[in-house]
Amino acid sequence: MTDIDWCKARKEILDHAKRVVIKVGSAVLTGAEGLDPRVFSRLVDQVATLHDRGLSIVLVSSGAVACGRSVLASLGELADMPSKQAASAVGQPRLMREYNETFARYGKHTAQILLTREDFKTRERFLNARNTVRRLLDWRIIPVVNENDTVSTQELAFGDNDTLSSLMLNLVEADLFVNLTSTDGVFEGNPQVKPEARRVPVIENIADLDLEKLCDGKTVVGSGGMYSKLLAARRAAQLGVPTLIVAGRTPAFALEKSFAGEDLGTLILPDAKSVSRRKFWMAYHDVPVGDIVVDAGAGAALEDKGKSLLPAGIVEVRGQFEAGGLVRVLVRSECGCEGRVIGVGLANYSSVDLTRIMGRKSGDIEAVLGAVHYPEAVHRDNLLLGPAI
Repeated sequence: MTDIDWCKARKEILDHAKRVVIKVGSAVLTGAEGLDPRVFSRLVDQVATLHDRGLSIVLVSSGAVACGRSVLASLGELADMPSKQAASAVGQPRLMREYNETFARYGKHTAQILLTREDFKTRERFLNARNTVRRLLDWRIIPVVNENDTVSTQELAFGDNDTLSSLMLNLVEADLFVNLTSTDGVFEGNPQVKPEARRVPVIENIADLDLEKLCDGKTVVGSGGMYSKLLAARRAAQLGVPTLIVAGRTPAFALEKSFAGEDLGTLILPDAKSVSRRKFWMAYHDVPVGDIVVDAGAGAALEDKGKSLLPAGIVEVRGQFEAGGLVRVLVRSECGCEGRVIGVGLANYSSVDLTRIMGRKSGDIEAVLGAVHYPEAVHRDNLLLGPAI
């Protein structure tokens, strides 16, 4: 793609965006003393300007734990999970007060939405959250979304707000994802290690990138870093949603100027063929609970022919899970190491039953397990290939 092509694509994407998820992390919003008032004011100013243009905006904001830490500084380091959750409980109302009061100066109203992975895992709760946020957007209210750190357990935590943001794209059916970062976009290498590294203006096919090789740095304050931002962008691309990663800390109003047409940050284009919203929800609503390792022939049938996974192609089952559990599908490596993840899907059988029927033809399942409900171990309708996990 030529420079003219992608510049045109950037302008068209930003001009046609109607519903946008904007994520801002702790590394952008906070400094050594807690919330940075200058950065915060600039952020609200830019979001309000875009809102005035008619955009519907969902703001996914970190910063509660950092705000709480600044209040509790006399207690020293808050290292364990209960202390971090308590800091979040102290900081969250302070963070929302700042949003409420600052947006009010622009005549804007905000709403607080606190979510856990359970809200996405349970379909009924997912739909309830979707209906609530959509109604707020209909009312031209700006939802401020954060993970409910106070009640999240390690098993149900998103891990970072980049992951939460990628799930919000599906929940609100957004057509653009903006991820504000402490750098000027994506670089060819870690600029903290390689100062000569150049900014990448556009990423045409994020699925072709080796994200672990590209991203070897992690911010101190936040829990994500560029790796998690690009992983979220890869999920967005699968959903057919473009991503703009752009600076959020600089005094140059990079977010607003990007929408005005300036070449800032990094634009990540969506995949040519997007996955269904149902399959996206299925793949990312929960954390995989086990692995199914398949041979090369089964892997080719899945990737190249779009087939379902049959028990005959399974060579190993890892972990313990029940029927309906979310599992990773890996192709067995010739060297006997971890193997390559090619998909995630819902298992039709428990790990115990899969272990008993793996390597067998579908016609032999009944003789081993009795009555057979599914000839497939994982049906292709319940399998997402090339997952961003």
